[in-house]
Amino acid sequence: QVQLVESGGGSVQAGGSLRLSCAASGTIFSINAMYWYRQAPGKQRELVAAMTSGGSTNYADSVKGRFTISRDNAKNTVSLQMNSLKPEDTAVYYCNADVRPTIATTRPRNYWGQGTQVTVSS
Repeated sequence: QVQLVESGGGSVQAGGSLRLSCAASGTIFSINAMYWYRQAPGKQRELVAAMTSGGSTNYADSVKGRFTISRDNAKNTVSLQMNSLKPEDTAVYYCNADVRPTIATTRPRNYWGQGTQVTVSS
């Protein structure tokens, strides 16, 4: 019922910047929170950044000071500005959201995007 579509991935040299975007569409009454995860080859998926509908944010220690999450509640979108990129940031980045589809849905449901590749070369 809800679709998340990421965009903005690509290849960049170390020290460069990329901006990822995620658009949520479908049956949506409200979105409690939106998240960015990433998964590198051979490693577990990890939380990179999170933002609630109220504006509270959380970042992984490895990206603090370099990445910034932002959200447009009216447009149901979330972005991740990535600066000073490092080779270890190379991964597939996934958008994730806790969505309340209708006013009658009391418990939010969780959805994943398809992922977008980010490659940082040295």
